[in-house]
Amino acid sequence: MKPGTDPILLRVAQLGKTFANGNRPVVDRVGFEVGRNEIFAILGPSGCGKTTTLRLIAGFERCDTGTVSIGERVLECATEHQPAEGRGIGFVFQDYALFPHLDVAGNIAFGLKGLSRAETAARVRATAEATGLADLLDRKPHQLSGGQQQRVALARAMAPQPALILLDEPFSNLDAVLRERTRDEVRALLKAAGMSAILVTHDQEEALSFADRIAVMRDGRIEQVGTPEEVYETPRTEFVATFLGRTNLVKGRARGMQAWTDLGSVLIDRPMAGDVVLSMRPEHLALERMDETNCNGLCGTVLERSFKGHDVTYRVALTRGDCLIHTHNRDAYAPGDRVVVKALEPAVVLETEAALA
Repeated sequence: MKPGTDPILLRVAQLGKTFANGNRPVVDRVGFEVGRNEIFAILGPSGCGKTTTLRLIAGFERCDTGTVSIGERVLECATEHQPAEGRGIGFVFQDYALFPHLDVAGNIAFGLKGLSRAETAARVRATAEATGLADLLDRKPHQLSGGQQQRVALARAMAPQPALILLDEPFSNLDAVLRERTRDEVRALLKAAGMSAILVTHDQEEALSFADRIAVMRDGRIEQVGTPEEVYETPRTEFVATFLGRTNLVKGRARGMQAWTDLGSVLIDRPMAGDVVLSMRPEHLALERMDETNCNGLCGTVLERSFKGHDVTYRVALTRGDCLIHTHNRDAYAPGDRVVVKALEPAVVLETEAALA
């Protein structure tokens, strides 16, 4: 295979890290791959080990176990530790870490080494044009908006033309409207430049909309890797199901492709036998007003109605327990209405903790 033709850029295998004052690994046997021109996200709650994983890849921390490699080059293993400045990896910090005494041009040029003055100026200009900063090169960071500062941080990371860019919660300091717009701009910039990137975030919407693939992390371990659609639609565990959005967790007893639950008899996504825990997203359920033609179905009573603009969330009481249902905003049920609940998709069978050990 010719150099550069391997579709996989970064390989992380069995990565582990325990700090001196800790009793358990902060990063525990983490492994994944990132393709060329792929945006990969590590998603998880605060303290799950995602930022430490990013710092191990960057070379800011030394791993205890495992390997990190880009292409055929090993950056980190038991006998090798390439320093951060020699890895060919760009890093965008959560607080941007811009140099206040330098203008935009100076910040972008900071990481450029071994170039002549003319080459440096040309690289700065090209990077500024690519990131929409060409008219702001003489401004200092305090003269920029939050979104502009974020783009300067990205431009500084992109200017040395690294193999990979790491982004540590880069949008968390922006307000909601600016965050969404800047996120879309950064994704477009990375794709246009053909760069691979890893985003670390605790924001589910951010990961789902920004990344080509997602790794969901908990307590130092990765519980599932897949496309946003795969991870959301077919979560592997209860944690993944609940962390990526609202869901109905239902216990039941399965035989073949069917399970009997407190919500009645439902189809499931794979053949099983015995006790199961199922995930049923609220948008995978529908409501009908109960009448004499459908009263033999799964009947319930609307307890709550929550209008969200583009959709409505209902909480419906059933014979045993209750469930959440999302519908479009043209449905108009009120608390107290008698309704029939119907499943639009098979329920997803979740793996137990024992199966994951």
